[in-house]
Amino acid sequence: MSTTTIRLPDDLKARIAIAAKRAGTTAHGFILDAIAEKTEQAERRAEFDAVAEERYAGIVATGKTIPWPEMRAYLEARMAGKEATRPVAGKLAR
Repeated sequence: MSTTTIRLPDDLKARIAIAAKRAGTTAHGFILDAIAEKTEQAERRAEFDAVAEERYAGIVATGKTIPWPEMRAYLEARMAGKEATRPVAGKLAR
């Protein structure tokens, strides 16, 4: 474990102290939790963006996609427990 110094404006430091007390933790613990939460959020966003880019590259490479209304109808039917035929990818409409 290492030490990092973070300079906080006085008003933010006071807000953190109040929020930490309400949460039943120390200001230090509150700050660590906030940093961990923000880091996890950034990592999830990066993963999401990577998947989106990969899928878009597939669409560009093949020129095929499934129109959203067809996919939505399929997903809604599946969620309702109904039998549904999976839509087939077709040429991207321009």
